[in-house]
Amino acid sequence: MIPADLRLRLLAAVLLVLAASQLAHLGPALAALALALILALAARPDRALWRRLRHVEGFVALLLLTLPFAVPGAPLLTLGPLSASLEGLARAALLAAKVTTAALVLLALLGTVEPIRLGAALHALRLPEPLVRLFVLTLRYLGLIGDEARRLREAMRARAFRARTDRHTWRSFGNLIGMLLVRALDRARRVEEAMRLRGFSGRFPHAALAAPTARDWTGFALLTGLAAAALLLDRL
Repeated sequence: MIPADLRLRLLAAVLLVLAASQLAHLGPALAALALALILALAARPDRALWRRLRHVEGFVALLLLTLPFAVPGAPLLTLGPLSASLEGLARAALLAAKVTTAALVLLALLGTVEPIRLGAALHALRLPEPLVRLFVLTLRYLGLIGDEARRLREAMRARAFRARTDRHTWRSFGNLIGMLLVRALDRARRVEEAMRLRGFSGRFPHAALAAPTARDWTGFALLTGLAAAALLLDRL
């Protein structure tokens, strides 16, 4: 079902996310969520990728808890001066289904792809070279900065630091963020000098990608058909 060609996989992910964002009724949104879950399970992502989904679901849980109290309508629950409406709950459920569907689609189609391969696919789709370069370098150095932050946190714990709600803790975290920014800037300068010494002229070398196979086109057509079916079901 999932095309192996990254160009078609990117296009399919964009179309599926756009289709999910346009759903206006809860029934089709739940159907799209079920299909996205099946797609994610078929991709067999590892546990690290599933853990990323918890951050999205935390936002969804907050949305479900707060939005019913912000939308007027038929009262469903009253807590003192606050009243949760049935319309607000329905809207929160719709948004939660759409957000989770988009996250599952991206997890299934792009969750296991290396940044450099995504950059090559974006370049093959004729996206502007500065945008491709910014995308690849951002993904690459987010990981490096995260590793640097973990090393600094370990150094703080080795010095018996314990996070509390006091001035010393906030000052320590401020120093941590400042040191992280200084080290990130220093690393960026070293990388820029290394790239210039290797003759970097503003363009990454990208090897030509193989043409999509018939199976790739079939998977892309199937995913596109699912996006179209969800929109058609929503409009009925």
